[in-house]
Amino acid sequence: MTTIGIVGAGISGLHLGLQLVQAGVPVTIYSPQSGDELAKGRIQNSVAHHAVTIDRERRLGVDHWPVEQYGYDSHHHYFGLPEPIVFRGDFQQRSRAVDYRIYLPTLMADFENRGGRLEVRPVDVADLEALSEHHDLLVAAAGKYSLGEFFGHSPRRDPLPGPLRRLEVGFWTGIAENDPKGVSIAASPGHGDLLEIPMHSFDGHVTALLFENVPGGELERLVDWKVDEDPEGFRSFVLDVLRRHYPLTYARVDESEFGLARPGDQMQGQFTPVLRNDFKQLGNGRYVLAMGDAHSTLDPIVGQGANSASYSAQVVGDTILEDQSFDLRFMEKVALRRRERVEAAWDWSNLMAGPPPQHLLQLVGAMAQDQALLDEFTWNFNFPVAQWDILATPERVAAAIARSQAR
Repeated sequence: MTTIGIVGAGISGLHLGLQLVQAGVPVTIYSPQSGDELAKGRIQNSVAHHAVTIDRERRLGVDHWPVEQYGYDSHHHYFGLPEPIVFRGDFQQRSRAVDYRIYLPTLMADFENRGGRLEVRPVDVADLEALSEHHDLLVAAAGKYSLGEFFGHSPRRDPLPGPLRRLEVGFWTGIAENDPKGVSIAASPGHGDLLEIPMHSFDGHVTALLFENVPGGELERLVDWKVDEDPEGFRSFVLDVLRRHYPLTYARVDESEFGLARPGDQMQGQFTPVLRNDFKQLGNGRYVLAMGDAHSTLDPIVGQGANSASYSAQVVGDTILEDQSFDLRFMEKVALRRRERVEAAWDWSNLMAGPPPQHLLQLVGAMAQDQALLDEFTWNFNFPVAQWDILATPERVAAAIARSQAR
């Protein structure tokens, strides 16, 4: 019987493993940490799942956080110009954000309870060839840098010279929810952006504040601050940043209640987004397939990383269930089937994280006056290809604005 090995227990590895176990295929997932270790660690990210991903979770039988209770409806936009621009776009179906220290261990337990095998051990490049001998197909879905580098940069996109943003994220208490409940996306030109995300964590509702800071700007201090050594100083600085740069979020802060929800609820860092090759042949002639962060790492500014990884897992799973040859032809089929969506998410994320081109500013101005165009843009967080069809060129932006005005 066909057996599949998956390196990495993030969303892509778990979604693939659950799909295959559901179909009766033996699967082993290799994870560097157990579910208990993940639950006790620092925050993983500030990921939100959009409706298409939640629908995939329903089909996998792991929709443990129904959107009626845990979801949100809208994106609230703020542009801190001399005359600020404020508007709101609404989803057709809700999105949802759950702390990955809850989400991943829950799905790991689901996977094991349904017959999947979870092996807790670190895996690096030197281990891949031996592991491939134990499985008909080996999939690398871990975010470990060395595993990603093993596949090399995709020739379909030029490598970026460095990080587009420097990142700081924390889970905070003392911030009232938006009305209607939703994500805030606030821009402070020249300094960065703030994504404010309603998150379900261990103690119920918290607010994830993801600061996307422009390299070289004053808000880089958020990334370099030694938080564990001076938590009160950091708290005061975050309040000052909200007050000066993101006033709509600050207006909902109760300073007497404002603080990190738990000691480990904060992380800082930076990385360069990269699109890598889809697969690589090992010395023994077998192929290893890249998926998730090993294949594509995205700046989180438009929240596409986890959703793209889940989509990629479904493509891989569907292809496995129809074709167990696992040769070069199989690898090429996977690459072709997921390419458009993965590349559109990568291109869109990089556009939003870089210096804003004029046609993006033109679209923002049009959305502020056109609710239908704004709602289309918001709903397209589920559909990166449709979003990139609008954003790819100045001519496409102009055509989208004209179509909406004609409607």
